[in-house]
Amino acid sequence: MNRVARILLVDDEVSIQRAVTPLLRSRGYEVDVAGTGADALKSASERPPDLIVLDLGLPDVEGTEVCRRIREDSAVPIVVLSARGSEADKVAALDLGADDYVTKPFGPEELLARIRVALRRVMSPTDPEVGRVRLGDLTIDYDRRRVLRGDEEIRLTPKEFELLSFLGRNPDRVMTHRAILKAIWGPNAVNQSEHLWVLMAQLRKKVELDPSHPRYLVSEPWVGYRVVTDPAD
Repeated sequence: MNRVARILLVDDEVSIQRAVTPLLRSRGYEVDVAGTGADALKSASERPPDLIVLDLGLPDVEGTEVCRRIREDSAVPIVVLSARGSEADKVAALDLGADDYVTKPFGPEELLARIRVALRRVMSPTDPEVGRVRLGDLTIDYDRRRVLRGDEEIRLTPKEFELLSFLGRNPDRVMTHRAILKAIWGPNAVNQSEHLWVLMAQLRKKVELDPSHPRYLVSEPWVGYRVVTDPAD
C-alpha cells in the first residue's frame, strides 16, 4: 500500500473500542471511532474511510440500515463485527452490501486478516490488463471468455463461466447464495439453491486441483461462496 489506510470502527461497546482501536493502530492503520449509527454515517460522509468495521447492534440505528445507507453512494469495504452469529443475520448483512462477517468473540489475527483482504480490493494498484482477473495461477479472460491455468485453457460451459466470472468480479468477497442465483439464473431462481450446488460442484472439478479441498472457490457454510485471489499453497 502506498498510503496509510483509514478505518472507521463503529461499535457502541467501550470494551470493543478499547481492544480494537489499539490493535489496528499497532498495525499502522488510522482509526476513527463511532458509537452510534448516526455518528457513523456522519463520519463516513465527512472523512470517507478506506474500510468500515461495523457492529449490527447499535443503540440508535440498526447496523444493517447503516450498511444499506452507506451502500447507496459508496463502495467502501464493510466488515461486520457482531455477536449475532445466525445464518439469517449473516445473509441479511451480506445481501445489503457487507463484504465480510466476523462473529464475536473473535481472534485478533482473524479480524486483521479479513481487513487486509477487504482492503486489497480498493488499495491495490489497478490491474493494467483490463478484462482479466488473476487467481493465483488461474486467469479469467473476460474479453475472450476463457479461463487459463498458466497457458493451458480450461474448458467451461457457458453457465460455469458465468458463475466463475461473477465471483471473479467480486474477489475475496462473500457472495450469498441468493445474490449468485439472482445473477446467474434471474430473480425467479433465488430459492433454488440446488442449481447452484450442482453447478459449483461441476466448476470445482474443472478449476480446482483437488475439488474436495478447494483453494479458489471457497464455501462460507450456509451463506455463500467467495473466490480467493491469493490461495494458500
